[in-house]
Amino acid sequence: MLVIGGSASTSLAEKVAQNLGAPNVILNTKKFPDGEKYVRIPYPVKGEDVAVIQSTGRRPDEYLMEYFLIADTLRDLGARKVFAVIPYFAYARQDKCFNPGEALSFETIAKMIEKVGTSEVYTIDIHLHRVTHVSKLFTIPAYNLTAVPLLAEYIQKNFDLVKPMIVGPDEEAGQWAKTASKVLGISYDVLEKRRLGPDKVEIKPRTLAVANRDVIIIDDIISTGGTIIEAVSAVKKEGARRVIVACTHPILVNNALEKIYETGADHVIGTDTLPTPISYVSVAPVIADAIKEKQAT
Repeated sequence: MLVIGGSASTSLAEKVAQNLGAPNVILNTKKFPDGEKYVRIPYPVKGEDVAVIQSTGRRPDEYLMEYFLIADTLRDLGARKVFAVIPYFAYARQDKCFNPGEALSFETIAKMIEKVGTSEVYTIDIHLHRVTHVSKLFTIPAYNLTAVPLLAEYIQKNFDLVKPMIVGPDEEAGQWAKTASKVLGISYDVLEKRRLGPDKVEIKPRTLAVANRDVIIIDDIISTGGTIIEAVSAVKKEGARRVIVACTHPILVNNALEKIYETGADHVIGTDTLPTPISYVSVAPVIADAIKEKQAT
């Protein structure tokens, strides 16, 4: 087994390689003056299984194209299998044609990943709504891992929690709130959300039993932060003692982190599916364990 990190995930790839006890191949990349990408794999890969770690947040088009070049080159060089490890999977939210003539981006990206010779796909807490499981999107084996237990364990270890409670900011986040509650052995609840636009939401007011309690708000993605901001505001109004926000994918665009803190969050915690100042939890063990498990079967 070899590990290659794309430009978006070099540090994560190094951690995964360490967890696997596998060589970490350093990719040679550069951009030509016209913006085209150059990729070179300076390592013999013939007959090898290769895990390509490449997240696709913030510059999805560039990082996806780089993955296509890496995977196709690995096949040309004789790699036995190519594992696509895409911790943050861009375009997953465009899983339906909402208006006539729209590209069904989620399916298009999946087809392209398969076309370049990918053997298996691994994602982490991929945003699934109308597609119920990532395996339904691909004709090759595909697995959706979760970082939520790692986030819950980090919070348990690093905070002296007082009467804690998990809150999912909307119904879609209920699955992650439930998982975290099982890990921590505490109760959870879910708020009701109504989307008013691409970056504007409304959280339906509810009476939550959070007064004088530590509240852990957990979700898969924080992008503009609109949903989390409304959730933090809701639990603060109900008298929460302390608010800890956790997510798998800290995209954090448009000053989202500052806005969340300004709303009243005490701590915001993310993973390294995308490298950020709040990436306190590494998903490397989850990825390495999954690859080991699949290789053993």
